[in-house]
Amino acid sequence: MVGRGAFAGRCVIFGLEGQLIVELLALGCAAGFLAGLLGVGGGMMLVPFLTFILSHRGVAAGPAVKMAIATSMATIMFTSMSSVRAHHQRGAVRWDIVRNLAPGIVIGGLLAGAGAFSLVKGQALALFFALFVGYSATQMLRAKKPHTSHGLPGAGKQAAVGVGIGFVAGLVGAGGAFMSVPFMTSANIAIHSAVATSAALGFPVAVANTVGYVAGGWGMPSALPGAFGYLYLPALVIISIASMTLAPLGARAAHAMDVQQLKRVFASLLYLLAAYMLYKGIAG
Repeated sequence: MVGRGAFAGRCVIFGLEGQLIVELLALGCAAGFLAGLLGVGGGMMLVPFLTFILSHRGVAAGPAVKMAIATSMATIMFTSMSSVRAHHQRGAVRWDIVRNLAPGIVIGGLLAGAGAFSLVKGQALALFFALFVGYSATQMLRAKKPHTSHGLPGAGKQAAVGVGIGFVAGLVGAGGAFMSVPFMTSANIAIHSAVATSAALGFPVAVANTVGYVAGGWGMPSALPGAFGYLYLPALVIISIASMTLAPLGARAAHAMDVQQLKRVFASLLYLLAAYMLYKGIAG
């Protein structure tokens, strides 16, 4: 029988304490399950909780917010791949839209990750995130369908929209679905195709911004063991594995549960998380 001391010893080898591993596993499982169940990105949950976890391990408020946003975004590189595979097998991904939006997304992501993210204070990012989460929660409660247009704009305008998606997503650590899905549905793209295509767009969003975070945080002193610039690698690995494991279970549960009721509960949780980030932004 392995005792707690042996477990703690193994954690020391990896440079992590047992409690931190449990916290990150639980966070990854919750984010992955909710992503599969409700079709929302994990960033809205990951950023506030990671900020809390890092702050309680001695990281100052500003750097904690930035590390949480960057690490949350990096996890999307892994979670989006499993999601895209499932959507692609059902023929739901509009790869023509992906090709048009992706170049702008890469540009916007690099501008955010390597430029604005490094220049803007962590407290300002916390305030911006709080507003973003509060808006997202309100839209989730309203469940209002966007006004439809006559169709998608040309490739050039789609690329310009991609710049905005990549840039804003990089400042809040999200995959950009909160912007890309309404954009596509307003252009008469079926909602299931819009969601699937948004999942495919999450990968270039995450890659471009993560590259930007690494470049912007190059040479920055390590805030914690395992931190690489703005990225907290232990959290990236543990959360990615846990969320990829639980996302399929959440997707299956969605067919047996009252998702609309769950969305209202989740929206209430988002308001609490937004309030916490607002506090961090003001008090930080």
